[in-house]
Amino acid sequence: MNKAEIVDSISQETGVMKRHVEQVVNSLFSTVASELKAGRRLSVIGFGSFVPTKRRARPGRNPRTGEPIKIPASKGVRFSAGSALKDVLNGKAPAKKAVAKKAVAKKAPAKKVVAKKAPVKKAPAKKVVAKKAPVKKAATQR
Repeated sequence: MNKAEIVDSISQETGVMKRHVEQVVNSLFSTVASELKAGRRLSVIGFGSFVPTKRRARPGRNPRTGEPIKIPASKGVRFSAGSALKDVLNGKAPAKKAVAKKAVAKKAPAKKVVAKKAPVKKAPAKKVVAKKAPVKKAATQR
């Protein structure tokens, strides 16, 4: 993925115009470069750290001819991935939420809640046990 593809991707995901995204991406890259050139470490929590390195001058050999040459001192950069980025790479976390900061969500207007009356519960019906009518003894005739 190159810078133009990064700009396109961010523009589509956020809905921001490409020229504004390109300005932000260019500013990000120039800020990273200026910090590293000054010899300062740059850390993005959850993403990783960029650390400037120095290489001393050393002797070397031309691979074609084998002739000894002097390699001048130079500067380089090391990048160490943060734990959230490693989790994404190893499939332990989704890519979208791993390194992004939690966005402050705008609250939706509160919905009116209409209080509902609780349904009236009827008492369970009592069992009525039918009583047997007393059996009258027939009167004996005298």
